[in-house]
Amino acid sequence: MTLLHDASGQLRRLPATCFQLARAFREWYLRPSAREQRGLKLLREWLSQEQLTQYDAHRYFEVIGCHTGKRYRICHGNGANIIELDDAALPRTGWCFVPSDHLVAGDVMLAQKIALETDESGALAVANNFTSR
Repeated sequence: MTLLHDASGQLRRLPATCFQLARAFREWYLRPSAREQRGLKLLREWLSQEQLTQYDAHRYFEVIGCHTGKRYRICHGNGANIIELDDAALPRTGWCFVPSDHLVAGDVMLAQKIALETDESGALAVANNFTSR
């Protein structure tokens, strides 16, 4: 009888144990890698205070193109993540240009920021455009 009582007690605790293990696995799996953390740290160091506030609130920041003065929204991501905004800050056109090497999102977004702020026409000359949503 004691063995049966012990077994039923363990069975009752099994769902809670499984839930705890699943939560720990999810937190481990979703945690950014060291490379991703370094990329985001570097990006954050290069953002202005206004850009940093935007990024923290929305996971995007806006830059001004150096040649045309157009506004671009760089969304968190590795590609197809740049939206040209119209005068009312509404999406106009999407742009996609990325470094030739595989980089984490923070490094890609920093390269895009620097490109648009220092050589907008050169960056857009190699970019693909798409209809933004």
